[in-house]
Amino acid sequence: MDLKKFIIEIQNFPKSGINFKDITPLIKDGEAYKYTVKQIAEYAKECGAKIIASPESRGFIFGCPVASELGIGFIPFRKPNKLPRRTMSVCYGLEYGNDVLQVHIDDIKKGDKIFIVDDLLASGGTLEACVKLLEELGAHIVGICFVVELSNLGGRERLKDYNVKSLVTY
Repeated sequence: MDLKKFIIEIQNFPKSGINFKDITPLIKDGEAYKYTVKQIAEYAKECGAKIIASPESRGFIFGCPVASELGIGFIPFRKPNKLPRRTMSVCYGLEYGNDVLQVHIDDIKKGDKIFIVDDLLASGGTLEACVKLLEELGAHIVGICFVVELSNLGGRERLKDYNVKSLVTY
């Protein structure tokens, strides 16, 4: 299935010079969404995933159904003050600013085989931060999968030491 048919490019959004990739038509189409989740789940299984993790919010759109498809657990990365138990935080840079993500410390066990899912790989800052946080807690990153990759922004280079796959590349 050609997933690019379900992704709309929006010029100059959210600001001038940005060519936004809108995935909402993909998730609206039941067959395209199911296909996307199955492709990610197959790769996660190949990598030996035992837990799926995703950053909020669009990562959840794909990470949760992948975990369900595989019958394994899901760990969310959330913005500050959204998780009720003890957390660990990481600050990272984005294309247009800085952000912080947190994860429950007791959700990660030393040696956990974690597979990370997100909607988009741009500069790689968000996922690099997720990886750093998980590894600090003792997890082993078995793979990373994106629905869309913007190859001209260098994100793959930041994740070069990991098994990375993208379903669609621009």
